Amino acid sequence: QVQLVESGGGLVQAGGSLRLSCVVSEGIFSNYDMGWFRQAPGKEREFVAGIRWSGRGTTYYADSVKGRFTISRDNAKTTVYLQMNSLKPEDTAVYYCDGVLGGHPLGSWGQGTQVTVSS
Repeated sequence: QVQLVESGGGLVQAGGSLRLSCVVSEGIFSNYDMGWFRQAPGKEREFVAGIRWSGRGTTYYADSVKGRFTISRDNAKTTVYLQMNSLKPEDTAVYYCDGVLGGHPLGSWGQGTQVTVSS
């Protein structure tokens, strides 16, 4: 059964930090790159950060979060994290994790976790 469970969102002031977690079912975690995506009200879901499933776990980021966000994975816990620092009001969105194939999400979305950044 495919399962992704995100957590760690909340309300934070601009400049603050949050750490998101996503527990992933083994079938996805062991076979795909993993990514974080977000969807703000009235906007399309967008890519935020990704991490390769093999090797050194190379990471890649959207320009809007580069230098502020860090994605990581714990293979033993089949969990993906997103450390978010220097948060801005424009980071406000529902954040989702998913497997990534060919640069595209698999579409196995969890319930997401709300991040709200106040100015």
